[in-house]
Amino acid sequence: MSREYILLKLVSIPAILFALTFHEYAHGYTAYKLGDPTAKYNGRLSLNPLAHLDPVGALLMLLVGFGWARPVPVNPRYFKKPKQGMALTALMGPVANILLALLSALLFQLVLAIFGTNTLLPENLALALTYFLLFLKASVTLNLSFALFNLIPLPPLDGSRIIGLFLPHRIYLKLLEKERQISFFFLIWLLFGSRVAQWLLTMPGIASSRVLTIVVKSLSITGWLGDAVSFLSDMIFRLVRLIPFLNIS
Repeated sequence: MSREYILLKLVSIPAILFALTFHEYAHGYTAYKLGDPTAKYNGRLSLNPLAHLDPVGALLMLLVGFGWARPVPVNPRYFKKPKQGMALTALMGPVANILLALLSALLFQLVLAIFGTNTLLPENLALALTYFLLFLKASVTLNLSFALFNLIPLPPLDGSRIIGLFLPHRIYLKLLEKERQISFFFLIWLLFGSRVAQWLLTMPGIASSRVLTIVVKSLSITGWLGDAVSFLSDMIFRLVRLIPFLNIS
């Protein structure tokens, strides 16, 4: 295990805490503004990371880049339009992560624009800036990961609440009824889908077919989400470099 890998994981810890905290706070604050005080009464309308931390979800996020926090309690009975209120409350979690990713990328480029060409910095300051840049880069990746992961339209993720807005009421209720079972199978898929995909790809009949290869690779959530996060992260950094006062080239 290289020193660089350990350093990256260490700076990822505060980035994960920020991502989880702002995600859940956005849920609670949105629900509160829509009339639901449940999160506030349960101490979840807070920017304290410990109020939102789920140990398993945080550990998975550190190890594989995708995970979850402890869900903020929401009571849709307080909403004037329950289905719409649940969808908006769910949506604002990923939106908060996307905004945090954009802010992290802007700060990353701003630090480079101010200090990037300065070779006369004191050693301690240069080291601190290096750590800060690593933290910001990890923050972009992890916030995008958390946002995209939670937009998957399966329980217990936010996407299942958002897509519920467009489903017939009968199907929506059935989805809620089967949420625990779906959540269990989704967790199994998350943990073992990548290994199953790798095993299937060793079979000549599948490996030689482009269509089957694409289908099998889709079994790996970490695989295709990782590709999507890499693409979006690169695009965000390209965009912020286009801002004139942040362009250091």
